Amino acid sequence: MQFKSIFVTGGAGYCGSLLVPQLLARGYQVTVYDIMYFGNDFLPVNNPNLKLVAGDIRDTPKLEAACRNHDAFVSLACISNDASFELDEKLSTSVNLDAFEPMVMAAKRSGIKRFVYASSSSVYGVSDKPDVTEDHPLVPLTLYNKYKGMCEPLLRKHTDGNFVGVTFRPATVCGYAPRQRLDLSVNILTNHAINKNQITVFGGDQLRPNLHVQDYCDAVELLLNAPDAKIADEIFNVGYQNLSIMDIAHLVKAVVHTEYPEKAGLGIVTTPSDDNRSYHINSDKIKRALGFQPRHSIEDAVRGLCTAFRGGKLPASFDNDFYFNVRRLKRLQAA
Repeated sequence: MQFKSIFVTGGAGYCGSLLVPQLLARGYQVTVYDIMYFGNDFLPVNNPNLKLVAGDIRDTPKLEAACRNHDAFVSLACISNDASFELDEKLSTSVNLDAFEPMVMAAKRSGIKRFVYASSSSVYGVSDKPDVTEDHPLVPLTLYNKYKGMCEPLLRKHTDGNFVGVTFRPATVCGYAPRQRLDLSVNILTNHAINKNQITVFGGDQLRPNLHVQDYCDAVELLLNAPDAKIADEIFNVGYQNLSIMDIAHLVKAVVHTEYPEKAGLGIVTTPSDDNRSYHINSDKIKRALGFQPRHSIEDAVRGLCTAFRGGKLPASFDNDFYFNVRRLKRLQAA
């Protein structure tokens, strides 16, 4: 273990809710710094190695004080997903762009040795190339993916031999986590299949790369432990299966039918979509450099969600805004 204490912004989000228990189980001391829009009772709050700080990343002095005496910084906090343009533009701009460089500088001043930044593979926007590698031009379609891309060089601007930065661009995440999201493509389709007995596909032809939430967490842990020389100022795509939305729908249908034999007659209906993001990412670089290869398939993600639904872990899956980022932020009138 290269670092002992890890500071995670957004640790009470979808990916953070799985990552934080994983890091604790590995023996790390973890501080979660999160605005807590979704609470935190799904985190192992009684673990003596976990510290929770309710804070806004835009509050740079508070963040700087909180991240002192930590070795590594994992930057997950943001107004997340491409539908966030439905919210007040000032909110997305202030959190996803304006707060980023001050946060990086605060981390550096506080003695952080490694900074891991979660960007997004949606920075590629639309591409008809068969393999989109890390040097592909960024073609943002929304504020979310535009700002994700704009922050990457802001990190590199401040890195040096004592402050090592690395960026990863995860594909669309799927699967079960304690703070579940049901507003991401695989998870949306699975929720519809199980609870509406019908899969509604928005568009269908768009290609999307996917990543199981467990593989996302494993990638972060790897980037925390890799040697400086292999990751310093690098950018890594992290994705697994590249499928069209329609192919994902058929895959969800097959898995749900296996898990719920009574749902043999599941229908698939299509409806137009204004979400035109379509790209096929190549994740060979992280495999070459660090030996990382995702181990969990979309089928695994769907099966995990089926188990969670069957176990009563996801009640009111269409009505409760706990599962829907933009809906929750609208209700809270986040600003």
